[in-house]
Amino acid sequence: MRRNRSIVITAFIAVAALAGCSSSGDPVASPSSTSASAATAYQAALEQQIPELMKANAIPGVGVLIRSREQGDWQATFGTAELDAEVPVTMDDTFRIGSNTKTMTSTVILQLAQEGKLALDDPISKYVDGVPNGDEITIAQLSEMRSGLVSYTFDKKFNETLDKDPQKAWTPQELLDIGLSKKPTAQPGTEYDYSNTNIVLLGVVIEKLTGMSATQAFEERIFKPLGLSRTSLPVNTESALPDPHPQGYQFGTNVQTIESYAVPKADLPAALDGSLAPLNYTDSNPSWAWTAGGAISTAEDLATYAEALVDGGLLDAEMQQTRMDSLQPIAPGAPVSYGLGIAQFAPDLYGHDGQLPGFSSFMARDAKAGNTIIIFANLSASPVDGENAAVVLGKAVIGALYGSSAVPGGDPAGASAGATPSG
Repeated sequence: MRRNRSIVITAFIAVAALAGCSSSGDPVASPSSTSASAATAYQAALEQQIPELMKANAIPGVGVLIRSREQGDWQATFGTAELDAEVPVTMDDTFRIGSNTKTMTSTVILQLAQEGKLALDDPISKYVDGVPNGDEITIAQLSEMRSGLVSYTFDKKFNETLDKDPQKAWTPQELLDIGLSKKPTAQPGTEYDYSNTNIVLLGVVIEKLTGMSATQAFEERIFKPLGLSRTSLPVNTESALPDPHPQGYQFGTNVQTIESYAVPKADLPAALDGSLAPLNYTDSNPSWAWTAGGAISTAEDLATYAEALVDGGLLDAEMQQTRMDSLQPIAPGAPVSYGLGIAQFAPDLYGHDGQLPGFSSFMARDAKAGNTIIIFANLSASPVDGENAAVVLGKAVIGALYGSSAVPGGDPAGASAGATPSG
């Protein structure tokens, strides 16, 4: 979730070229790969393409899980969980899911609407005081990223604090004090603008209406019903990831990456050949992301969740349809749409992406074809162009499953400025 414009959405740009950039090594599928003995065409293509993309984007380690009713299931890991060590990535690894958390926050909000505890057209001022344009901004507009509120993650002093005190336990009020002090970028409902401030506000609403912490609400309303035993929203004092887990890396500090995760051109060759090492963010406290991007999970858990998110199972049929009907292009003519905490990447492919310093992830589900895609990487973003590292690989997977014409083109990120820790 980066300060982010980590949004799946925003990050889903043109098809990445399988370039021949040099790197410190050639990532290969680990022995933990579970591909079938007679690999299908898409599996064979990805076993070649993923290492090439990892090398071209300096991605240390990757896990890929695909469930496909028509083309066969496949799991594989590539590269290393720790730089300068021979530690294989495993499909049991726990990782930070970043902005995929936003889908969970919006799901609980929709459950509360379903229960009559709120209305999607309620103004946020009904629940939280001091929000600019709070009498006009609706609960739905917060979830849809159309509030006009600025993300606190773009604030320079905020990012300086992340760098100086990575173990700081942030409270939701501290985050809101930063975000709500900024002048809104647009009138409510008029423009798409990805903002973590929106989702922290929804987290506050969840706690007020449920009488429990967001951590507890997620557990009771999502994780337990789906049997997600290795998924959680950590409390704000919890920094360590449960074992097993990879080390998580990012090129540059939080301040240096406010505008872009891309490495300066002069330093790019060193980043790609391994002589410029990324920074280790594994145990940085994720409380600054909270309900906008603080959750952790595993590939199997996230796959189960993605299927419930898109197919239904967490909402009744009417509210599920409300969610899917909410999708609209993030900009005129954009190939990607965003709605009530969910993105649409292709005609029948829905989900989200996530990005926090050290980690990136991508989840997508096509209920019609029976395809589920989960990707995690232990690098926030490509040093080449700053794109979410898991999304770089996600585009290759979409191309392998559906053909190159299915991969979104254009630059949806153009609708939103800035890049920072996102979620």
